[in-house]
Formats: sequence, structure tokens, C-alpha cells
Amino acid sequence: MKVILLEDVKSLGKKGEIVNVNDGYARNFILPKKLGMEATGKNLNDLKLKKAHQDKLSQEQYEAAAALKSEIEAGQITLAIKTGEGGRAFGSIAAKEIAEAVKDQMGYDIDKKKVQLKETLKTLGTHTVLVKLHPKVTADLKVVVNEA
Repeated sequence: MKVILLEDVKSLGKKGEIVNVNDGYARNFILPKKLGMEATGKNLNDLKLKKAHQDKLSQEQYEAAAALKSEIEAGQITLAIKTGEGGRAFGSIAAKEIAEAVKDQMGYDIDKKKVQLKETLKTLGTHTVLVKLHPKVTADLKVVVNEA
């Protein structure tokens, strides 16, 4: 029996795949637990329409991320940090502060988890920080750290 999987099933396949399984396995396990549905003509057509819709949505998200990338790379944010004698910094600037500064200064709401810092910023000057906007789109954000 051919079955369209509605969820990932271990050792069988991923969500949205069409797999061939034994009739008893389908009737007694997959169908009652709503892990899949029978691959009829109507269900196959519905699956095709869902995939087309998902492709369209993912393309729109990609285009929006690409547009946001160009706007982020065109601007820069400025942050201040306390310093002592000899220009030594007290504290550091983490991803949370960078995300808040982007929201305040540029008006874009970016999750702090998308700001990719190898380590916190502890020196004055201009730094380039990667911001992952989409799995295929990463923007370079300029962060200027000044003395407070």
C-alpha cells in the first residue's frame, strides 16, 4: 500500500514522502496514529498543492531576507562601553546588546540568537558581526564601539 507520510517516521521516511508499506503496517500502525494517509489521487493532488505553497512561501522568505540583508549592510550601529586607563574596557558587548541596538537604531527586530559572535566585543573600534537572516542569507553588520 502506498502511504503519504504526515510526520517523520523512523526507518521509513520524512514528512511529505510517498512510501510503499505492507497493508497490515499501514492499517494497524501508520493510519490509526495519524502518521500518514493513503496515497489516493485526491491526497496526492493535495500533497502537490501543499508543496507548491511551501515552495512559494520559502521563496518569499528568502527574498525578504535578501532585501533585509542589503539594508543591514548599508547601515551601522553604535554602542558605548566604559573604559579605564590605557583604553582597557570594563565589561563587553554581547549578542543581546547588539540585537537591542539594531532594534533601537535601525528599526529591525532581530533575534539575539541570529547574531553570530565568536566572542563578545571587548575592544573599541569598528567590528563586523555576522547576522544569519535565513539559512541561505547572512548579513555583515558594522558595529562601532565607542568610549562611554
